[in-house]
Formats: sequence, structure tokens, C-alpha cells
Amino acid sequence: MNRFLIVGAGFSGAVLAYRLSQLIADCKIDVWEEKSHIAGNCYTERDENTQVMVHRYGPHIFNTDKKEIWDFVDQFIKLQPYTHKVKAISNRKVYSLPVNLKTINQFFNKTFSPAEAKKFLEQQGLRFNGKPRNFEEQALRLIGPDLYKAFFYGYTKKQWGCEPKELPAAIFKRLPVRFNYDDSYYDNPFVGIPEEGYTPFVKKLLGDKKITVELNRKFSSSSDLPLYNHIFFTGPIDSFFDYKFGKLGYRTVYFESFYADGDYQGTPVINYCDESVPYTRITEHKHFAPWETHDNTICFKEFSKETSKNDIPYYPKRLAADKELLRQYRTESEKLSNVSFLGRLATYRYMDMHHVIGEALNFSEKFMAAFRNGTKRPVFPNTESL
Repeated sequence: MNRFLIVGAGFSGAVLAYRLSQLIADCKIDVWEEKSHIAGNCYTERDENTQVMVHRYGPHIFNTDKKEIWDFVDQFIKLQPYTHKVKAISNRKVYSLPVNLKTINQFFNKTFSPAEAKKFLEQQGLRFNGKPRNFEEQALRLIGPDLYKAFFYGYTKKQWGCEPKELPAAIFKRLPVRFNYDDSYYDNPFVGIPEEGYTPFVKKLLGDKKITVELNRKFSSSSDLPLYNHIFFTGPIDSFFDYKFGKLGYRTVYFESFYADGDYQGTPVINYCDESVPYTRITEHKHFAPWETHDNTICFKEFSKETSKNDIPYYPKRLAADKELLRQYRTESEKLSNVSFLGRLATYRYMDMHHVIGEALNFSEKFMAAFRNGTKRPVFPNTESL
């Protein structure tokens, strides 16, 4: 019998376990999760006091442009269509995000048409020699100094703990600017949230009798490697090697929850852009399930900080020193014959849920082709350049 170990019961590990259980008749799959629950940072549960479905590690809105990924999830749980709206408070005024025509007109006290607003922002944008080298230059080029200072400078500095000019330009590219009145947060055609949360989705993925899940089980490469035909590791790649080259940089977030009567803020998320406000945003979780009705509400204030020993890593910083460390860890990983690394922590990338699921599905097929043919098993998914 083939024995496999999957380290991590988040989306990467659960999707991979499900596919291996389908594709290999004679196998046993152990899934180890160091948390006390499955589903990783997408874990959801009912709050005891309000019965609101809470996203314990921050809001997760499933969105994709690939119908096959949407259908894969929807076959296990009912995905309710959902339109995500985000507001921002800057200098004691409320605006809509992403930056759109309403935001521009409200902020500058104008009545621009789409063409007028586009021309106006082009005039506002600063020019640099060559391509923008960092987050700040990219933002200043696209929206100019006024909108940048109002919505992005303070928020980004709180979120990442450094000056925005130290961050790569690619981070700002994920933030759209629209010249119409569409203030829905996502551009993808398929956007939704599971009717009963994400935890039942992962539970069903792990439900095959070939799969055994052990919670509160921490992986140790020095003692566990000899036991399995192959190991799939979805945790932080530097932790697999006991940080022998040093620790990769992450930001983590922590939350302060509070209750309120009725409706606290009238929308799921409000960003607090001013640097003087210590938290980055407030999320009100009952608005992530508009198909439900609740008399009372639970909200989370979200704070960001550097990741210390016992913190959960959220966002890879990917600064120059981090990328050099990552190269060393990847080189070390390629020397292993029976270990594969996948998922956002193991590949040290920012990934949305649909990317994680799609990558795990593709990787399972890639692994199975090598497994059947007796060729070298893949160590990493096909990833973009470091």
C-alpha cells in the first residue's frame, strides 16, 4: 500500500488529499494539521452569541474567472452569489473602494464623465524614468499624490510595517482603478461565499475513508520523513528546513472582536486609511451572509504586525533579502526525492483561494503522471519567477 503524508489541512492539502484518494485505489493518506481545526485560515464557524457565520482569520470571498474552479467548489457546498463592497474612511469622510468614478468625483468635488476623470488622473499622475520601481511609484503614476496619500499611503504603511517605497510595484497592480460607478470589489465573473461557510467544504474534501486527519500534530522533518512514500508539505518552506538559512519575512494580523446591537457599520468592510488609526479595517461578519437575518452583530478590528515565533504567517513580504533566502530554500528542496511543496506558504507567494485550488488540482495531475510513469516526482508546482 502506498502511504502519503500531507502536512496542512488548508485548501492545498485538502484538495490534494481528495484527488489522490480518487486517483489511487490502494493508498493511505495521512493529513497532519498543527491547528486545532481543518480549513486553515479559511476556517469559518458560527459565533455562539449571535449565530453569525464568522471568518475567524479574516474575510474570505471566493472569486474566480474560471468556471471549472467555481463548479469544483460548488459540487461540495452551495456557493451563494455575493457582491463585495468596501468603504474607506479618510480624513473623517467615507468613500467607496476600489477607486472609481464616484470616489474621484466625491474626493475632488467634481462631476467628471468617465473620459474627463481618466484625463484628469493622467494629469495628476507623476512620471518616472523607466518602469515604476516600487509600490509608491506605481501608485503615484496611476492615481497621483492626492488619492495616494488619502487611501493608500497610511493604510499600506500600517499593513506592511514599512514605507510603501520599500514594497514591490506588483502589489499595487492588484488594486483596480475604474472610470465608472461600479464599486463592486472584484472584477471576476464568479464571486460568492459558501452558504454554510468554508469549513464544510474542506470537511467533505477530507471525507474519504482512505484519508485520516490528525489535528494538533506538528510536522518534524528529522523524524517523520522515513515513514512515507511521499510527503506533500504546505506549510512555510523555511520551517521545513528548521530555518537553516534564516526566516522569510511575513506580516501577520490579529483581531479584536466586539459585539453590537443591530447593524454596526452597514457594510462588510471599512478600511481606515489614516495612519493615526491603529487598525487597518473593521469587518462586520453578518454582511458576508446577506441571505441570513441576525438581530445582533459581531465585528473584528484588524491589526497588522511583524510575524513573531508563535504568530500565523499571512502575507509574504518578498523583499530582496526574502527572495534570496527563498532561492536557497528552493535549491535545498530540489535535492529531495520524496517531498513536494505547494500552496502559498510553501511557495512563498500571495495567492487567492481560486489560485490555491487550481494549483492543487493541476499539481495532483502532474504528480500522478510521474507516479504512474516512474519518473521524477515534481517538487514544486509551475510557479512564476521568484
